[in-house]
Amino acid sequence: MSIKRRTVFTRALTAPLAALFAGRVASAATASPAAGRQKVVYHLADTEKVMFVLGNIRNHIDGMGGPQAVDIVLVVHGPALALFRKIKANPKTAAQLASISGDGVRMAACGNTMTAQNLEVADLLPGFVRADEGGVVLIAKLQTEGYVYIRP
Repeated sequence: MSIKRRTVFTRALTAPLAALFAGRVASAATASPAAGRQKVVYHLADTEKVMFVLGNIRNHIDGMGGPQAVDIVLVVHGPALALFRKIKANPKTAAQLASISGDGVRMAACGNTMTAQNLEVADLLPGFVRADEGGVVLIAKLQTEGYVYIRP
């Protein structure tokens, strides 16, 4: 008798949860750029991933059908920020950054990292703004605004 009660209880509890989950999956699957621009925040802190992340962003824009379909914010902090200094930037990095910036990607530099590295916005490649609240705080804020978080 207790097995039947347990089975009935389990089924009664899991059925509504399964329906809720299925509804969320269905609504996520049917969302498309036509319904609105996709919003994404890329998080970059690792020096060895700079070109990889910039390439991911280029592929993301192209994969969505162009910059009109996606709103991307690149947030850079930690050691990676040093690679975006005007005087030290690799020409390939500068060219890739200029390309994605031209497609509307917004770039934010962590204010805490800038202070630690003794940098001003003018020291960075064109297009960066200072995230005074800090990079991770900006990322969390963007997530509350519906941005999808990506850290390659």
